[in-house]
Amino acid sequence: MISFGSVFLELVFGQVPKLPSPGEEVFTEEFAVSCGGAVSSASAAAAAGARAGLCTILGDDLGSRVVTEFCSRRGVDLSPSLRVRHRSAGITVVLNFDGDRAFVTNVPAQARRGQAEIDRWRGVLRSTRPRWCYLHAGHGVPDFLREARELGSKIALDVSLGDERHRDVVIDCIRLADVFVPNEAELQRLTGTDSTGPAVSAAAAWGTPLVVKRGAAGALVISPDGITEVAEGVRQVRVRDLTGAGDAFAGAMIAALLRGSSLTDAVVAANAAGSEAVARLGAVGEVEVAGISTAGQTLGAKFIDRMAASRRGAAPPGLTSEERSDERGGKAVPQGRPAGEPESAASRRGAAPPGLTSEERSDERGGKAVPVKGERGGGWGPAGEPENTAMEPEL
Repeated sequence: MISFGSVFLELVFGQVPKLPSPGEEVFTEEFAVSCGGAVSSASAAAAAGARAGLCTILGDDLGSRVVTEFCSRRGVDLSPSLRVRHRSAGITVVLNFDGDRAFVTNVPAQARRGQAEIDRWRGVLRSTRPRWCYLHAGHGVPDFLREARELGSKIALDVSLGDERHRDVVIDCIRLADVFVPNEAELQRLTGTDSTGPAVSAAAAWGTPLVVKRGAAGALVISPDGITEVAEGVRQVRVRDLTGAGDAFAGAMIAALLRGSSLTDAVVAANAAGSEAVARLGAVGEVEVAGISTAGQTLGAKFIDRMAASRRGAAPPGLTSEERSDERGGKAVPQGRPAGEPESAASRRGAAPPGLTSEERSDERGGKAVPVKGERGGGWGPAGEPENTAMEPEL
């Protein structure tokens, strides 16, 4: 399967007592850095045993790097993605409040989905021919869905906040999908109804099987065989953050369908994945990001620890085993580089700059870190150029 869409760096705050008013500050006990968007469904499918790919735009920003490293760890294939030399990942601040979330989001103008990106998706579709595609409805998407159907790919379709404003386009997309997976509120807004029963009746006219996500109540499966309530698979958990639960649900459902499960049985697996998702902070859970706070240790605490260690002459916390303290100035330098030599000189000698992962090297043309061609999760050629190697046909 391949998930198509944008990706985001998420700064997630746990339950806050109230939303702050202008000039006011509120505090929460929980915080996490995560990533979300199309990566959520792809990683959920991979976790459930499917061969999963991500088709997005990855830039030179922190969010793109977090997504790249996360996909490498989770076995999500990035070869369908495009690498660019500018910021591409959105940034979202998530505030959990009163059992739901509020968002503040920025998406770079150059990364907003347009027709050119959807045309690139169609090229990926033709070269990879995935068995399943997962994406959200929107302008330009119907033509992509028509081509997917012609190529024999199946389509799981979802919607985003505010998509009901483009109702006609969304319904065109739904009619071309193999299964539509909204939650109850999304379906009600889309059908202009105020409860699930009338919403399901209205949506039946679109002719596409529905899986309506209902949170702790499980899901409804609506097909030509009738309406089935599926509560099996739901687990009792402490709900920490709803972000990404719908995408995790869809990814696990697609993985089960790829194994040959019926739609109803696939929803059981999806319910379990959704339960797991809401028990963590962030769409994919907490990710480690150097220099940004993680659970139990704030950015300020890390800074204080580093300063204290530096005064003692010890290596500051967080340095790799290859780094030591430059005794002449207290500056951390990699082991094996003369004290005081600029870091860029190490790059010119071919050494990887400090802080790069084992999957990265220094681009000798500009000193820019890019994944090594051929390593899992990378798949990139020269900086800014995707490797010209298609995924195997049966994703």
